[in-house]
Amino acid sequence: MSREFRHTEFCMGTVFRFVGRTELPKDVIEEVIQTAVAELHKADEIFSLYKPDSPLSKLSRGECSVADCPEVVSQVWDECEKWSEVTGGWFSQFTPQNTFDPSGLIKTWAADKAAAVLENAGVTDFAMNAGGDIRLSKNITPGFAMRIGISTPVTIASPEAGVLTVVDLNNTEFRAVATSGTAERGEHIWNPKHASAFANEVSQVTVVAKDIVTADVWATALFASGDSAISIADKYNESNQENQVAVLVVELDGNLVATSNFSSLLNPV
Repeated sequence: MSREFRHTEFCMGTVFRFVGRTELPKDVIEEVIQTAVAELHKADEIFSLYKPDSPLSKLSRGECSVADCPEVVSQVWDECEKWSEVTGGWFSQFTPQNTFDPSGLIKTWAADKAAAVLENAGVTDFAMNAGGDIRLSKNITPGFAMRIGISTPVTIASPEAGVLTVVDLNNTEFRAVATSGTAERGEHIWNPKHASAFANEVSQVTVVAKDIVTADVWATALFASGDSAISIADKYNESNQENQVAVLVVELDGNLVATSNFSSLLNPV
């Protein structure tokens, strides 16, 4: 008999939430979840630039080389380079000071590894909220759980905060939704094509994709690209029919623009 489980984990300066159903005994699912969230904390210990003793902080200060860091740093470096190429340079792992900063990838990269721990243990019906980015398990029960709200581009402390719209992932291959914007953290995404300037041409970009890393990287890249976001996403979709992204952009004046495949996700209740 399946039972519901819930778990909240504070890590990387944000909140990760797991909600789902499983037939595993309570003590077993608790052990699996602890193994899963250990992946989050491991990534935080290695990649956090807020921890002065982390390998990445030492790398940033020039106290060591990539070869001196744990092997996973080199793996993430390669992953970032791949995404930089895929996005035409709109995703970048380097700061304006030319130091390595994979923060645009690492949260959802680690979250995906944590979710995979659950799936490999036989937990196949759950949703994960990784600091506002959503990952659904491949075999999640269809229905309400596959309807994902997109927040309005204002801070949650604002009286105007709420749901902008809802995307329905039922009967699609999409399993992830990620959003980038300035509502909560202010200007924090650099424009890699103009490295001395923050990206600020749009208010918010939401990307729906098959996996959470793709959704997150493209949300960051397209936010950085500003007014070119939709044309860049359309070009990517034309050449990637098997792994398309659906994109919604909130412009500075509140106007909404989207890729052509986004409208099919807006199914009225």
